[in-house]
Amino acid sequence: MKRFFSRVMVLAVLALSVLSGVAQAGTPVRIGYIPVLGSSALFVLDGKGWAKDAGLDLTLVRFTSGPQAIQALVSGRIDAYVAGVLPLLQARAHGADVKVVTAASVEELEVVSRGALSAALPAGAEGGLSAEALKSVLEKFRQAQSRLLRIAAQPPGSVPDSLLRFWLQKREGVNPVASAVTIVGVDIDAAQQAFLAGAVDAAVLREPALTVVRSRLKDVRTLASGHDLLPDQPGSVLAIVNPGAPERQEWAKTLGSLFVRATTLLATHSDDAVPFVTKALGGGILSEDVMKKALEGSASRFVSDPTRIVGGVRQLQDFEVEQGLLRKAQPVEELFDLDLWQQIKP
Repeated sequence: MKRFFSRVMVLAVLALSVLSGVAQAGTPVRIGYIPVLGSSALFVLDGKGWAKDAGLDLTLVRFTSGPQAIQALVSGRIDAYVAGVLPLLQARAHGADVKVVTAASVEELEVVSRGALSAALPAGAEGGLSAEALKSVLEKFRQAQSRLLRIAAQPPGSVPDSLLRFWLQKREGVNPVASAVTIVGVDIDAAQQAFLAGAVDAAVLREPALTVVRSRLKDVRTLASGHDLLPDQPGSVLAIVNPGAPERQEWAKTLGSLFVRATTLLATHSDDAVPFVTKALGGGILSEDVMKKALEGSASRFVSDPTRIVGGVRQLQDFEVEQGLLRKAQPVEELFDLDLWQQIKP
């Protein structure tokens, strides 16, 4: 009889352990992200354990471009997205109910030059070239090198590609673009490597790649800053698929609140984020010193307020319609869940 009761007690303890484990298991949320500094809030809230403490069981899924992440989003393989905002217009055009909950950063992207192109830039000029000055540089480069300069970006439909074309055409009057430059569409890592290897003359890069190339090459110069490309240039965002669905409302609000908390930390105490961002982006190659420098230089660009980027998204959407990348313009306000933002904003 005692043996019987002992077995019963053992089974009861095991059952309780199983039930306890189930109870402690968090709500599963799959988040697709691009490995850039603009995604840092995600690495912070995950690395510090905030998400786990709040009852979220996160699975982070790495992609190398926004369009690639959008394919996963449309097919239902991810629940949330931390990357550039423009590909979300494509997703909504294909019927996906996805909305931006918070911004993550602005003015992330810059165009940097090296080699003969850097040498051709006016002395002391670091971005801010007038349309006339830029056209003069492009023409002098073409004559001296007997070819068009090559600029690495990401594939068509990505934020870097659209923003580069927008800057050249709309802000600098270089039209048609193909008569002045050759744009090479590759993924993020390949763009950095092509620039370091001298396979291209310029590249559209963001941190930490900007800090890396400047530390390795002495002739890197800024052809166009993030502000030059577009003031309050829309950068990375946190977007959630169908955030208004009853089964998603609670975790969407929790995730959004944590994301805002992490973004605030990045803007005010970036040193605290260094270990988590280095682990996510360093790949065992980049040091914490490099990441610390990249984060410190980007602190002012970590912002949460999504209303700050609405105007820029509208301009870039109109440009993509003009370029044939989107069939028609969508009401930009519908891309943002401003009701949820009002609930989570600091």
